[in-house]
Amino acid sequence: MPYDTQPVASHYVDGAYLEDSAGEVIEVIYPATGATIARVHAATPDVIEKAVQSGLRAQSAWAAMKGVERGRVLLRAAAILRERNHGLSVLETWDTGKPLSETICADATSAADALEYFGGLAGTLTGEHVQLGADWGYTVREPLGLCVGIGAWNYPTQISCWKAAPALACGNAMIFKPSEVTPLCALKVAEIMVEAGAPPGLFNVVQGAGAVGAALVGDPRVAKVSLTGSVATGRRVYAAAAEGVKNVTMELGGKSPLIVFDDADIENAVGGAILGNFYSTGQVCSNGTRVFVQKAIKQRFLDRLAARLQGAVIGDPMDEATTLGPMVSQRQRDIVLGYIEKGIAEGARLVCGGNALAGDGFYIAPTVFADVSDDMTIAREEIFGPVLSVLDFDTEEEVIARANATEMGLSGGVFTRDLARAHRVVGQMQAGTCFINSYNDAPVELPFGGAKMSGVGRENSKAAIEHYSQLKSVYVRMGDVEAPF
Repeated sequence: MPYDTQPVASHYVDGAYLEDSAGEVIEVIYPATGATIARVHAATPDVIEKAVQSGLRAQSAWAAMKGVERGRVLLRAAAILRERNHGLSVLETWDTGKPLSETICADATSAADALEYFGGLAGTLTGEHVQLGADWGYTVREPLGLCVGIGAWNYPTQISCWKAAPALACGNAMIFKPSEVTPLCALKVAEIMVEAGAPPGLFNVVQGAGAVGAALVGDPRVAKVSLTGSVATGRRVYAAAAEGVKNVTMELGGKSPLIVFDDADIENAVGGAILGNFYSTGQVCSNGTRVFVQKAIKQRFLDRLAARLQGAVIGDPMDEATTLGPMVSQRQRDIVLGYIEKGIAEGARLVCGGNALAGDGFYIAPTVFADVSDDMTIAREEIFGPVLSVLDFDTEEEVIARANATEMGLSGGVFTRDLARAHRVVGQMQAGTCFINSYNDAPVELPFGGAKMSGVGRENSKAAIEHYSQLKSVYVRMGDVEAPF
């Protein structure tokens, strides 16, 4: 079921599409060609006010429902997403430039997983009874109220549901602001929510850049903010949320280590490095972009990596044979090319790639650097593109210290046949999400999030419930009250 790239209107508020052409025009660019495929308008103050008011109204009625009733709505929404996966995947490819071969199995399906998981959990969210001698107490798990979700441009469908599913399961409402770079997909999610039975206003979508996000975050009626974005953006949003002492979840950037010991299965390690650096054209926050390879197998690793990258099919993202698409925008491609130039200038050895590809669209050849040192820019700063850096190491103790020598701590991985060492190493990694003999798996059943500057809070799993609800404690005295006077 294909979707038109030009939406009915820019926003989805109070159960219907809403337009206000007074808002700044946002052009939607197809990354594979550079052509404008749609235009939307940024939310005006009037649109934001309608979103807030309808969200508050819907939240009150939604919170009064039984958890199992809320769960049924989320489960129906998940089923609709799965039924329309192909059309939603095509739209995601138009929106992001990611290959259809990827979006068809990793985007709307992951969104559906989240709705399914939290839909099933909604009826189980209870408090507890606490016996206190003759007295007793109990706890009640309550929603926070109106939540704001701010999405990134790399996984617009998935991120909208990773935020909305736990929020709605707990009885909250959500206003979701997609990235201005990828505004199309979340509108379809909002449509589907209403079709599945969600009250109008429960999940609103408004468009815009930083000014719209700031208006939402700063609104005193908003109880919670969840952001997926860069560390720099996270600092600003976190500070603004702190002014109102709001609950926050921050999923921010990374410069994650992937450690390959000399006893690792080379094919699996190379496969993990490919998934951790070139999936979604390298535009994944958890990517293991610092690949530490033990010296004894460094050349074997590089040879196999270069050979397997020859098998990447770079081309039209709508062709399901394509496995590597363009960068999301000209700006992002320019940023990545700038980092490649710095890598060369600072003495890293270019193994392959390193160049933009001729023709339309924002394509970059998959790039591998070797002989990278810890102080090089490409080893310190998040690039967010198809650039892999290989660093040598000798000992376990050395590589753990070097892996942790970063202000970020989103993810980390280790490849080795020695499972005792694998657990020992990830036990010392300063990262929130780790992998053993794998990389970048993100099942909804496991928490996802970072340490240090990579964020606060967790998405997915039962852990997310703690970030979208609060506990009320009630003490019940069964006898007389004793007071000193």
